[in-house]
Amino acid sequence: MTSVPADVQQSGTHRPRALLATASVAVALAAADTYVVVLALQDMMQGVGLGIDALQRATPIISGFLLGYIAVLPLTGRLTDIVSRQRVLVGCLLLFVIGSSVTALSVDLSVMVTGRFLQGVGGGGLVPATLALVAELWPAGRRGTALGVVGAVQEVGSVLGPLLGALILAVADWRMIFWVNAIAGVLLAVVITVIGRGATAAPRVAARVPRWWSALTAVVALATVALLGLALWAPDFLTTSIQWGGPFVPYGDSTARLATPIGVWGLCALVVLLTLSVRYWWPVARRIDVIGAILIAAALGALVLTFAASNPETQVVGPMGYWLLPVAALACVLYLWRHRALADPLIAKGVVTGRVRPALLVSLCVGTAIVAIVVDISVLARLTVTDSQTTAALVLVRFLVAVPVGALVGGALLRKAAPGMVAAPGLLISALGLFHMSTWGSPELKSWLAPTVVLVVVGFGVGLAIAPVNDAALHDAPPSAHGVVSSLVVVARMIGMVVGLALLTAIGLHRFYAKVQSLTDPTGAQITAAGVLQVQTVFLGAGIVTLIAAVVAITLGRHTSRGATRPV
Repeated sequence: MTSVPADVQQSGTHRPRALLATASVAVALAAADTYVVVLALQDMMQGVGLGIDALQRATPIISGFLLGYIAVLPLTGRLTDIVSRQRVLVGCLLLFVIGSSVTALSVDLSVMVTGRFLQGVGGGGLVPATLALVAELWPAGRRGTALGVVGAVQEVGSVLGPLLGALILAVADWRMIFWVNAIAGVLLAVVITVIGRGATAAPRVAARVPRWWSALTAVVALATVALLGLALWAPDFLTTSIQWGGPFVPYGDSTARLATPIGVWGLCALVVLLTLSVRYWWPVARRIDVIGAILIAAALGALVLTFAASNPETQVVGPMGYWLLPVAALACVLYLWRHRALADPLIAKGVVTGRVRPALLVSLCVGTAIVAIVVDISVLARLTVTDSQTTAALVLVRFLVAVPVGALVGGALLRKAAPGMVAAPGLLISALGLFHMSTWGSPELKSWLAPTVVLVVVGFGVGLAIAPVNDAALHDAPPSAHGVVSSLVVVARMIGMVVGLALLTAIGLHRFYAKVQSLTDPTGAQITAAGVLQVQTVFLGAGIVTLIAAVVAITLGRHTSRGATRPV
């Protein structure tokens, strides 16, 4: 008779695969949203009154999402170790829905950035919550396939994002993209609630709240949604009405929809709602190092804004970077001091130990390798073989499709092989492929077979490492810190993407300008050749980083670690 793992028994749900599948779809939705604005950005700019010449002002539309995605991940990870993972998943989805709705309704840049930030917070929190859920539902030594599924769907989102955006833009405007996100988020939250009903994995930490207080909170919540929703929507049949249009008239010379009577009423209702909600979240907040979470968020946020807001063609760090980096350093120092002083800090003492450390380093390097290929393979294609952005994107798809396939295979291989023996060879072949790509020019990309094979091999090798990294980190982390460790692995990968791209691009640009300056009267072909040299430099740097990751990945383990129970 097949035994049920203790973790599954503890979780109180007998449908782990259904719960994992639904959570994985949610992860894919959030991952797709990271890339969905690629095609819609110009239309979104026009929607908030920005012209194409104001691209720099539109940077917060992208960096706001990244900021929300990365900065609060440790806090979200900690939450998944305190309350039910299903509740965290539902909460993150609701934040994602709110952010999507705000973005869809926005006509002001500040409102749009707020919506994107909320989307990032909700979408980012889904990943560590899902990884921790896998650790809860499957015992050590049996998590490989499940972790491979999570890694695969996260990468599938990078493929589906632009395709979904293009499909919706073909039949509707950019706002429909975010309404689709909101509808999908609500449906997924409902499904997770139904599937996870009866779960008892985490002790109840919320205080008992009287029914009248809950009813009052619900009424204020409905009023807040109605008032702010109407303020942001500003339907014509109300704003042009003599009888009902007064609350929609902006104060003074303002054009912001929230700077209206109904907008102010909505914001006041929001303040009341937050006050009433204290009784629900305060018992949980008391168990979290809130100040530590703020310090980590400040450090990560400063780092993201420093590099994500930069123009890679002219600068390594953004315009605020030279004072944001000291802020990040100070926040790190203060958190480390607090970490040593507190008995129960945000990241518990002794958590980042064993194979968690190499897992974080490998995740950082993998993020750098992925973003280097995603960004620069299209650049190389447009420099050498095509002027079409669509054709250049099709070259990239060969890599993007191979990554989730590698993630699935890597997870499956963990049944028989140790994490290090799966991740290290995969990263080694990816490094060799990147070294080969560092020699590419026009002749190589004009062929279809050779670049396809290389890109597929590189993507497959990178994908192989995803599940082993998570498996090793979760195995060596105590069960009480699975959420935090999962969040740190995701943070490391995202930091690798943001910082790694900026540094590799800076090195490539240095070689580009050195090459151009060495020419007395450069022709167009010579400048193009210098641009190809820049991309080749980025691929070479990514290859070195991936080779380092392959060496470090060996320390993730050379022997399998089996759980005592059979999988569900």
